[in-house]
Amino acid sequence: MDKLGLEAFTFKKLAAHIGSTEASIYRYFTNKHMFFVYASNLYWRWLESRIMQLSHEKFSHYHRLEAAIAAVVSPTLDGDESEFPYRSLVNIITSEGPKVYLTKWVDSENKEGVFLAYKSLCEALSQLILNVNPNYSFSHSLASTIIETAHDQLFFSQHLPRLTDIDKDNTEQLNEFLVHTVASALD
Repeated sequence: MDKLGLEAFTFKKLAAHIGSTEASIYRYFTNKHMFFVYASNLYWRWLESRIMQLSHEKFSHYHRLEAAIAAVVSPTLDGDESEFPYRSLVNIITSEGPKVYLTKWVDSENKEGVFLAYKSLCEALSQLILNVNPNYSFSHSLASTIIETAHDQLFFSQHLPRLTDIDKDNTEQLNEFLVHTVASALD
């Protein structure tokens, strides 16, 4: 999915790549959208865990929020040689992420709990925001804005540079922009 993009990705191509059959993949996923939902949820859960780990190491509420923003902007560390392809998940979410919920089935999938991992991530960020400013009325909106903006601006820097002031793949600039935006909102 990372190499081909969502539109060109098929179970037939996946089966050939992993040395399996299409039928074996269909045992677990009814269609490629549900496979994409699974991959997205895996990413959101992993990112929430990473945010909690990194923000826990900080002492002040504000520094915890800054660490969380940094984790959203740059979720993998250079030299992270784990067996699981987190970089591929980051790439997939950056280029395809909103397609998981921008569908005609969003309401029925939401009722089934399909987006609980994303909601949990937003809730965790929302709590970090409220720890900094307990009177802030838009913590969930700001949390989802942080996540979506981080991925959108990174995508724009790579493919539509006239839509951003962030240099290509410059996560430090993106982090600075988001920290500034959040600090301005919480003042």
